[in-house]
Parts: sequence; C-alpha cells; structure tokens
Amino acid sequence: MSEYLELVDYRSQVADLYGAVRHSDPSRSTWESWRQSRDRLFATHPQSPIEHIETFSSLPFFEYQPSWRTDAVFQPDDGFELDVANSGSDVTRFTRIGDVEFDLSGSTHSLGVLWLEAYGGGMFIPFRDHTNGHSTYGGGRYLIDTVKGADLGRTADGIVLDFNYAYHPSCVHSPRWSCPLAPPSNALDFEVTSGEQLV
Repeated sequence: MSEYLELVDYRSQVADLYGAVRHSDPSRSTWESWRQSRDRLFATHPQSPIEHIETFSSLPFFEYQPSWRTDAVFQPDDGFELDVANSGSDVTRFTRIGDVEFDLSGSTHSLGVLWLEAYGGGMFIPFRDHTNGHSTYGGGRYLIDTVKGADLGRTADGIVLDFNYAYHPSCVHSPRWSCPLAPPSNALDFEVTSGEQLV
C-alpha cells in the first residue's frame, strides 16, 4: 500500500475511534476502550506517530475523572487569520472563528476556536495549562482536531469538551512530525490533571 493510502487508512481508523466514543455513554469504560484501541493502533499501524514502535506498549494518562467533561457554548466572532507556530520551523495558517465557554469546578473559562485554512477546513482547539513542561508537553495538548477525526460531538449551542481525551501532538512522539503548538492565547491558568501525560 502506498504511504498516502496508509495515511488515509490511519486517519479513518482514528475517526472511527472517536465515532465509537460519540455513540457510547460517557464513562470510564468508554474512555478505557478508546485508550486501548488507540494504543493498538499506535503499536501496529505503519503511519503510527510513535518513533520506536517496536518498544511501544501504551501511552500514560491521568486517571479518568468525570468532572473534566463539560458542554461548551460556542461564541462566534468576526474571525481573523493568524499563523500558529509549529514544533518545527514553519507555521500553520488558521482563522480564529470564536470561543468556547465552559464551566469547570464552578468557574467559567474559555478557549479560542481555530479553523484550518486548507481544503475542506477543520475545527481545532489546542490548549496550554500549568502542567506543561512538567507532566505534559511544553507546547500544549489538543482537545479537538476534526481534520484528524478527533471530535466528541456537538450540543444544541456548542460542542462537548472532555479533557480526559486531551492528547499530545504527534511531534511529542517523533521529531519527524511538525505540529501546531497551542498559542499563548489558549492558555488555562490552572493545572489540567486529565488526559495524556508525558512518558
């Protein structure tokens, strides 16, 4: 199979993983099934982001906590283009299309929503928090990336955010990838002790 068809297959399988989550009840067992399926994909697929696939077994995560799941209200704005720095030397062009506002532990927070400026487009919500550079990657993690199929569903006035499913960009696993970093404007002023951790 060509490298391009392999990548199409990999992205299709990732989308299937998130589709299964969207069609299941939010629970620890659903999350554990997603993790196990994702680890198997990373361990076996030729387009795996893992650099040393022969020694890979699983990715570490914080413990599952239902309180990290929330419905976020989308607040559109007029939008403006911005170049987001990548882990390499290049940038990726996005349009900032609005914010999502959400409650966690009785406090209201927001994150900017980016739209990929490429054929077909795609919603992208990366974030930074106070775990970065310690238990998580310094460049932040991703919550939503619809280009990759990473999407937990919509609500009547927004989208579902579940930080238990927050994950690192591929550049964390191999230097051959150049990935958009979470812009400083998408920084949360607390520790998100949920989602994927560093090994």
